[in-house]
Amino acid sequence: MKVSIITPSYNQGEYIEQTIKSIVSQQGDFELEPIIIDGGSTDNTIEILKNYDSQIKWISEKDNGQADAINKGIRMSSGEIIGWLNSDDLYHQGTIKRVVEFFRENKPCQWLYGKCRIINEDNKEIRQWITYYKNINLRIFSLSRLIIENYISQPTIFFRKEIIDKVGELDSNLHYSMDYDLWLRFAKIGSAGVLKEYLADFRWYQNSKSGRDFKKQFCEEHEVAKKHFKERNFLLFLHKLNIYRNISIYSVMKLFTN
Repeated sequence: MKVSIITPSYNQGEYIEQTIKSIVSQQGDFELEPIIIDGGSTDNTIEILKNYDSQIKWISEKDNGQADAINKGIRMSSGEIIGWLNSDDLYHQGTIKRVVEFFRENKPCQWLYGKCRIINEDNKEIRQWITYYKNINLRIFSLSRLIIENYISQPTIFFRKEIIDKVGELDSNLHYSMDYDLWLRFAKIGSAGVLKEYLADFRWYQNSKSGRDFKKQFCEEHEVAKKHFKERNFLLFLHKLNIYRNISIYSVMKLFTN
């Protein structure tokens, strides 16, 4: 089985080598195809990518944002299974081996997710209570719960390439919730498989997109949910309540984050 890992990147020289190492160090009974789609970085990213020429595929050119970069990577990929890891996030050792085993054992399954830690710039785990909350929600896949809030951590998602032929590529008009939009489209095809183990680390810091623009992210997610499930009025109402709660909590947390 061949696994393609798509990594969109732009000026992430500070972290991208750690990300690449977490991918290329994966071992198991599978073929690995790491693909880095860089948006024309002006920092030291290109020098780092050149150091891994023999282990990764990569291009560097202007694009129309993160979703566009990921779509490029999917089109370039030749794997049966696709993973998407941003250029500041990390896979745990053994992640891809476990994912391949799950897909081999569950052939009808089209997509899966697992547990994810949150780390800071120094790779130290933070916000454990958010992780705990998400772990409670992800134990059993629920479309209703997914409409109410996006409880799935993006770095842990893997899917069969064939599902993209059914639901289409990422929506490049979305800047913050292109992942949530894709999960909801996947969910219309079938339930996600669940790996109840840690697969990845999501890096949070003040200047990251989620750290800087969380209000825009939560509001865009609500618009995405309405687009796909406008008839689910009660669930959308609960989603809106979650937005107010989350924005309040994240705003307070930001005040106490250096």
